[in-house]
Amino acid sequence: MGHTVAKDIYRKLGKKIDGLRMRAPWNETFRAILKELYTTEEADLIVKMPYSLADFDRIQKVTNYEPTKLRKLLDGLCSKGLVMDMWMMGGYRYMVSPLIIGIFEFTMMRTRGELKTKEWAKLFHEYMQDQRTFYSANFGHNEKVSVLRALPWEETIDDSDYVEVLDYEKASAILDSHKKFAIGICSCRHEKLHLGEKKCDVPLETCSTFGLSVDYMVKNGFAKEVSKSEMQENLARSRELGLVLCADNNKKNISFICHCCGCCCNILLGISKFGYPGILVTSTFIASHDEDNCTDCGDCIEACPINAIDEHVDNGPVINESICVGCGVCALKCPSEALRLVKRKQRVLHPEDTFERIILQCLEKGTLQNLLFDEPERLSHKFLRGFVGGFLKLPPVKKSLMSDRLRSSFLSTLRK
Repeated sequence: MGHTVAKDIYRKLGKKIDGLRMRAPWNETFRAILKELYTTEEADLIVKMPYSLADFDRIQKVTNYEPTKLRKLLDGLCSKGLVMDMWMMGGYRYMVSPLIIGIFEFTMMRTRGELKTKEWAKLFHEYMQDQRTFYSANFGHNEKVSVLRALPWEETIDDSDYVEVLDYEKASAILDSHKKFAIGICSCRHEKLHLGEKKCDVPLETCSTFGLSVDYMVKNGFAKEVSKSEMQENLARSRELGLVLCADNNKKNISFICHCCGCCCNILLGISKFGYPGILVTSTFIASHDEDNCTDCGDCIEACPINAIDEHVDNGPVINESICVGCGVCALKCPSEALRLVKRKQRVLHPEDTFERIILQCLEKGTLQNLLFDEPERLSHKFLRGFVGGFLKLPPVKKSLMSDRLRSSFLSTLRK
């Protein structure tokens, strides 16, 4: 009987995580991941917790857990990255971690407790490599909103005409806007190391965190606090190594930058290996080639981490504009400066802040109703999730709310 209960609770846990802002389709590998990371008590608490941010008192009320036990369980879950606790409005707010960015990253960044890193790496790899599950579920329907966006290397942007580069697209400006910094292990690179698939010489410690998120990362052992100069050195090293910078896909309160290589990063591999360009939102720039300056050296082909540049033809390299993310790595490695970044003709959707990004992500993923009516066991919320969820999933409704004409007013209404 106990075995049946445990089995059912992990199925319920999987359904709960799948209902967050990143889908997590169920299969036996996902069950194995959940059993590795969560005790049955932790799974039961997650299943009963609100879908959205909530303080301790509300969680206690909704879950009906005894306060001392609840505190112990929450502390344990936060230390494993399975729940995120953020200091907001004079107190901690807790939120269940989604699969990405959350469970995978924090698990592979852990430095404390019982670490079965090699086993975890194998399980995550098996789950992520099955493109019928994670990649297809999240990026197989022409999604426009993802958790990450590419940052352009500023010095690769063409300045022949006046081009305004906004602060949220400058890594240097993002650093200057914060006072607290931390660096942790890159989860993807750590995973590939244990799988024997790390082909680069890039160090593990590159993952950058800023601002309010630093306290969470340092407190739970996912990163070490560093000085601003150390963070600048980390950025300079990534420039020399030709890494892709990926930041929060929002314009305000940017909390992290990933330093990504083509051989290890699951985001970049989602484009180059599995063919899902929507997994990384592009910068507002795109690579452009000047055939007069090109020496036909081929360095750009080797440098591009997602294979967006094909073999040279008579007038130079061919850039696949359908997948180019506008990172500028090719231009960094071009000795003749024949490759530069120019403004894209089509507008790129970068939400204003984390609130807007999460709302739009959930709308695209079909889980927005869970945020609006977030108590799992409350009957009225169950009914409204079913009713409103069915309405929001209608293709004409979703298309209208995501359109330029209605998106701003829709987000303003929810914010109020």
